[in-house]
Amino acid sequence: MKKRTLTGMLALGAAASLALAGCSGGADSGDAADGGENGTITLGFLPSWTDGLSTAYLLEDQLGKMGYTVEMEELSDAGVIYAGLAGGDFDMYPSAWSEVTHADYMAEFGDDIEDLGAYYDGAVLTLAVPEYVDIDSIEDLAGQADRFGGEIIGIEPGAGLTKQTQEVAMPEYGLDGDYELVTSSTATMLATLQDKIDNEEDVVVTLWRPFWANDAFPVKDLEDPKGAMGEPESLHFLGKSGFAEEYPEVSDYIAQITLDDAAYGALESLVTGEEYEGDPAAAVDAWLEEHADAYPGLIA
Repeated sequence: MKKRTLTGMLALGAAASLALAGCSGGADSGDAADGGENGTITLGFLPSWTDGLSTAYLLEDQLGKMGYTVEMEELSDAGVIYAGLAGGDFDMYPSAWSEVTHADYMAEFGDDIEDLGAYYDGAVLTLAVPEYVDIDSIEDLAGQADRFGGEIIGIEPGAGLTKQTQEVAMPEYGLDGDYELVTSSTATMLATLQDKIDNEEDVVVTLWRPFWANDAFPVKDLEDPKGAMGEPESLHFLGKSGFAEEYPEVSDYIAQITLDDAAYGALESLVTGEEYEGDPAAAVDAWLEEHADAYPGLIA
């Protein structure tokens, strides 16, 4: 485990909580007098969810080079993001699991949200255990609750992953009577996972792909023969209602962005890794040097 990376994640989680309390929102979007030559665009994201963190800093770099000032609105709950985007409190959510994981939020707020395009295909939700645990399938967790203290370690209560695990997977595999899904934050889940691995103890956690933790920790996905964790989905850029009309140049640019596993993995690794800890702009610069042809229109 990259301990310095986890330390950074814990700091990001704390920053997110503070940011939520001080959420400013309502940037003067599109007002060139208050931003770059083309105006200001505000991105709302959860810094503890590293897909959004990585794409937010990629967009900050790219839209800055296009003449926009990019402001970052750090939040701490998916529900706040979807409600805030629909309400126009900020302009974009740069990594939405809107097809499956957060389909309920889209059903509630989607009429006031614009889909600007998908940048990654094949994202999945998982339950995972350390590699040394002699269980390979979710269905094998049944009858083994004592080994895991009767707990599945989850992330934020408002996450779609939490809802899918609690309302679909656990009942589907008969785990809801013997296990409790413990929710707190992504950083706390990772800290628990690290502690359990350090002591070679049994633990089962909620995870997802793409996510740097799958490479940083010696973990394995549990097989899901009933498909209870949901179908693979794409990760989307979402904008507030009217975004494409207000920012046609940005909308056209964003529609071109697609990242394969290698390009996405390298971006997330650099933004969240220890080499550029505290300097995501430098991480994006390093990524651009190696992936200048990652997608059409990329401004190196």
